Amino acid sequence: MKLETFSLDVDADGIAVATFDVPGRSMNTLTARAIQDLSAIADEVGSNATIKGLVITSGKTSGFCAGADLGELGGGSGGGEKGDPEAQLKAAFDRSFQMNKILRNLETCKKPVAAAINGLALGGGLEVTLACHYRIASNDNPKLQLGLPEAKVGLMPGGGGTQRLPRLIGAQAAAPFLLQGESMTAEQAKSLGVIHELAPTAQLVGRAKEWVKANPNAKAPWDDAKFKVPGGNPNSQGGSTVFTFGSAMLAKQTWGNYPAQKHILSAVYEGLSVPMDAALRIESRYFVKTLMTPEAKGMIRSLFLSMQDLSKGASRPSGYPTYEIKKAIVIGAGLMGAGIAYVQAKAGIPTVLLDVSQESADKGKDYSRKIVDKDVSRGKMSKEKGEALLALITPSTDYTLVKGADIVVEAVFENSELKAKVTAQIEEHLGENAVMGTNTSTLPITGLAKASKRPANFIGIHFFSPVERMGLVEIIMGKETTQETLAKTMDYVLKIKKTPVAVNDFRGFYTSRVFGTYPEEGMTMLSEGIAPAIIENVGRMAGMPMGPLEVSDSVGIDTMLKIGRESAKAAGKSYEQNPVGDVVAWIVESQNRVGRKAGKGFYDYNEAGKPSRLYPDLGKKIEVKVKECPPELKVELTKRFLYRQCVEVARCFEEGVITDARDADIGSILAWGFAPYSGGVCSYMDLKVGIKTFVEECDRLAEAYGERFRPNTLLRDMAAKGQTFYSRFPPKDQKAAA
Repeated sequence: MKLETFSLDVDADGIAVATFDVPGRSMNTLTARAIQDLSAIADEVGSNATIKGLVITSGKTSGFCAGADLGELGGGSGGGEKGDPEAQLKAAFDRSFQMNKILRNLETCKKPVAAAINGLALGGGLEVTLACHYRIASNDNPKLQLGLPEAKVGLMPGGGGTQRLPRLIGAQAAAPFLLQGESMTAEQAKSLGVIHELAPTAQLVGRAKEWVKANPNAKAPWDDAKFKVPGGNPNSQGGSTVFTFGSAMLAKQTWGNYPAQKHILSAVYEGLSVPMDAALRIESRYFVKTLMTPEAKGMIRSLFLSMQDLSKGASRPSGYPTYEIKKAIVIGAGLMGAGIAYVQAKAGIPTVLLDVSQESADKGKDYSRKIVDKDVSRGKMSKEKGEALLALITPSTDYTLVKGADIVVEAVFENSELKAKVTAQIEEHLGENAVMGTNTSTLPITGLAKASKRPANFIGIHFFSPVERMGLVEIIMGKETTQETLAKTMDYVLKIKKTPVAVNDFRGFYTSRVFGTYPEEGMTMLSEGIAPAIIENVGRMAGMPMGPLEVSDSVGIDTMLKIGRESAKAAGKSYEQNPVGDVVAWIVESQNRVGRKAGKGFYDYNEAGKPSRLYPDLGKKIEVKVKECPPELKVELTKRFLYRQCVEVARCFEEGVITDARDADIGSILAWGFAPYSGGVCSYMDLKVGIKTFVEECDRLAEAYGERFRPNTLLRDMAAKGQTFYSRFPPKDQKAAA
């Protein structure tokens, strides 16, 4: 028996130890080869009379197993096998059922099998342990986690997780781990009954061997004729209540947009009503059904593969040494600047926080102090680490402290003149090779760079609020910004543990430009007389995190009015001539309602800043003509919301604002929350709709609602050539390799 990812050693007592240790990797994953090795081990243990039992453990200090290799599983992200559909389906089922068959063979080998879990066991890693008769986990590894996170990337467990976990702890207790992908600590797992015993890492294998020797006739509890599902099976009174309420809660939380969650619930419901062997076949059928959905393909590609690549700097220009950030400056200690200072200090970067007064600078540092105090009080951070973090932030008014900085992030008010003045002040003290960054969401970088003596080193660094929670940073290249400056800036963004996407200069860049179409479309619907509640609910049902009117309140309706008027003026038009502009001007200037920050906008807000009700006097400005929302209207409004954003994305590609489909997808999800179930804007057009159909529907929408929906030349060309965004605008690193 030749093994590549496991080793198998048998001691004098006949106890075999299978050690999972994939060569050349810091973490074990269930690759095709690992599954093949596991199958060979199961066969050997079952057939070799000299082997009395088995312990499965890991040779990695980082953990037991991080799950299936999604690069192998979903890396294709688009295509499918050619040939007879039924043959394709059968082949897909056979591949998917292989893991369940192997683990079931292990579980029924008539010899005791124990898992010694020394670190995190996620997805397929946890499923391997659930197929063991006994599980013992480390109690001295604070990073140990157990979970089934597949639902987070549009998948469902496919190695028995939907069947064994509910049989261990009941369907209700298993729901958060299956449907939401929550993880549990070793202590939580022990209290739930997922883990039998806790022990120091050094003792795990020894204690597992002792259990194997003491329990020669071990078998899984569900293989006992007297076994009953905790909480009752789906047909019992208690079990039926769980699934009735579970279905309702699932519909409320997902709006029916996530096939994986629906399939998980169905697999659990159907599987708990039959013996384990039949249940595993049910799970594999639903697994294949899920894997074939455009949602799974898009989410695996974007939320796992692309996110992982971009977070490691995959699109960073090559040929430049890593830029060490030993000192950073933040100009402007307002909400944004204070947040930037915090994430820099958290990354261990000494930071000077400058403002016009010491009081303002100190207030900016207090922002970090509040976060640290909360983390310390909750046990997330030691007091010593908190104090060390705060010590890295120096609040000041002294611009001479800019000397020696590797990067400056200017985060003053969105005003070109002010930013120009600050840039000149900074560059009096800034080193020749340092990066001069400006945090702005709309102002063109090339224009701002005119105030710089070194436009080649000048770059846009667009953070999102709140900085400490938002994972994306949009990097904007000015006309004269060099690739070296881009590489340095990406190193900075990676250092502060954010995900960078790079775009080219344009008013609104990529994220703000496209994001603005969503609230604008909502207000267009409002001006058409569609009831505000319908607009808001359909927006959420489409997969957006908020309704478009609530988004407008969050951004600030007065800010939208200012930007709208400036843009209209630049185009030689009057903003108020537009129905949207008329509504925005009315609610801001006539009703004095500017949004969430004032407690009143399209919504009224309570003291906690939560929306309490839609503004009842909206009807004074706009007559409500559509008060009901039948299914066909919901479908039409959903298309308007999502297609409008996607058409703008296509224009960004055509104009060269964005050049990488991967950046577009990740940016759309992380920046403004575009329907995560789709995998992002490009995946929505590529996989969910199809480019040809998308173009046809956009033409129909343009005829019905206006030219803003009209597909551009790029989309028509892609449709004619059968292209997708990922084939026409592949990742930058793939272009370089081509």
